[in-house]
Amino acid sequence: MRILNGKELSEYITERQARQIRTLRQSFRVVPKLAIVQTIDSPVIDSYVRLKQNYAEDILAEVVVHKIDQADLIDTIQSLNEDDTVHGIIIQLPLADPSETEKAVNMVIPTKDVDGLGENATLTPATAMAIDWLLAGYNVELKNRTIAIVGNGRLVGAPLAKLWASAGLDVSVYDDTTENLANEVRKAQVIVTATGVPGLITSQMVQPGAAVVDAGTASENGKIVGDVADDVRERSDLTMTPKKGGVGPLTVTALFDNLIQAARATVEKS
Repeated sequence: MRILNGKELSEYITERQARQIRTLRQSFRVVPKLAIVQTIDSPVIDSYVRLKQNYAEDILAEVVVHKIDQADLIDTIQSLNEDDTVHGIIIQLPLADPSETEKAVNMVIPTKDVDGLGENATLTPATAMAIDWLLAGYNVELKNRTIAIVGNGRLVGAPLAKLWASAGLDVSVYDDTTENLANEVRKAQVIVTATGVPGLITSQMVQPGAAVVDAGTASENGKIVGDVADDVRERSDLTMTPKKGGVGPLTVTALFDNLIQAARATVEKS
């Protein structure tokens, strides 16, 4: 099996980001600052927040976590929008009350929307960018290949489909309403799955020689697991992400690329 090692790939980008931040700090006295707004306690969410905090320490950026009651969500976003020291804002999903998701992500002003989830976002969504980087970094060809995206969520499936469709790629999106999911997915030469349903993608759904990116996350018996079943990982003919260190590390890297871009934009305006 050929492994798509996002952690290894991210290390090269991290070095470049650290240099960029040193320049911002030394030449302009600007420290890229990310605000994370969280309204729910979850082992999966907490683990990803810690990843961002640890990554920021490594490159000398700053992360501030606002763990709040959802009743304070709107006021918190407004305050962060107006805070000139904050360059990026993340609404950590899911919210305690998901019905407010659309309103919340669209409240973040586009110049600070480093997750790229708002309707007027100018930055590429971090997870979509990460998956694109990951496949390009390992020379996985996407042109003239059939691509299946399983899951049409706001964080992964929908923005990735939009990104690749705009590049003219042959993308089909499937979700829990798809009939004969196994047959449809098996037609694809490249599979990206992001449903949060453990073990959804089984070996019989994956054609020989396919590339598989598992971007699904769920908590099972206290552990974070993906969408891909163990029988897929037993095969030697595939190109795929590992259980750990695939999309996750690169998503954080892509997020901070957007944060640095947002911080540099404030310098250019001044």
